[in-house]
Amino acid sequence: MNQSSPETLSDTDTGHARAAELLRAAGLVAFPTETVYGLGADASDDRAVARIYEAKGRPSFNPLIVHFADLETLKLHVVWTPEAELLAQTYWPGPLTLVLKRQADSPISPLVSAGLDTIAVRLPAHRSARAVLRAFGGGVAAPSANQSGQISPTLAQHVMDSLGDRVDAVLDGGACTVGVESTIVGLIDKPVLLRPGGITEDQLAQTLGHHIAVRHKAEAISAPGQLMSHYAPDALVRLNATDWEPGELRLGFGEVDCDLNLSKTEDLVEAAAHLFDYLHRLDARGGKVIAISPIPHEGLGIAINDRLSRAAAPREG
Repeated sequence: MNQSSPETLSDTDTGHARAAELLRAAGLVAFPTETVYGLGADASDDRAVARIYEAKGRPSFNPLIVHFADLETLKLHVVWTPEAELLAQTYWPGPLTLVLKRQADSPISPLVSAGLDTIAVRLPAHRSARAVLRAFGGGVAAPSANQSGQISPTLAQHVMDSLGDRVDAVLDGGACTVGVESTIVGLIDKPVLLRPGGITEDQLAQTLGHHIAVRHKAEAISAPGQLMSHYAPDALVRLNATDWEPGELRLGFGEVDCDLNLSKTEDLVEAAAHLFDYLHRLDARGGKVIAISPIPHEGLGIAINDRLSRAAAPREG
């Protein structure tokens, strides 16, 4: 997309259609939800999702929330549970995110889940968000539309002030009503409150009919990825390889002879988009070692190196 000032889209059918058009073209579109403005991208497009991390200056591939217009479409991507049905019927559309196992055939980018086998999903209640999602027709990954570490945006102007030309368009739907991010509940083994929000722990417990566990000292919903040895293939991983050893599977970056290349042109957005897919592909070949070219420790390279260091860490257990 172009690097000029972002388009300002009206909160009309025309604006919603234009937002969907940009999303289908791998653009970044900020739009309001009832919680905060989200920085939206096509959740099934690896490169579009990588652009979210680049635009936010996000320090690592923390999992992103995927927004849908309707429950039927959402259920195509996750393994639905009785607890999910109960919470969805009570609080959706609304400021609640559920973390569920992903369906094996879901086309959602692995970057959305930071390589984990879960997807964080929700149905927003904001009229403008729902209109954009309906016009788009699929899942939209949308963290808060601000640079990492800055105050979350509740007005279109906040987005412009924080992201400027890092975003392709901003749909101005007025002020957000909740103003804090959605409550996140994990539903993998038992219900766990992963992040507090507009829906309280007491409300959730009342709905479920029992106490809900609370994960403390976790980094939003990336807690499953906080173990040092994570995102690890079956093969051992050798980092910063400037040459190749016999028998190694070779994951390159830049102009190198290799099995798969994250980016021949040293484009970190392209490298981030390919990272998890290429690790899976090489691991499926059954080799003992995957050697990986050095990745610059700047911009998205910091996030890439974070995940690679976890993949290369000594195995736990």
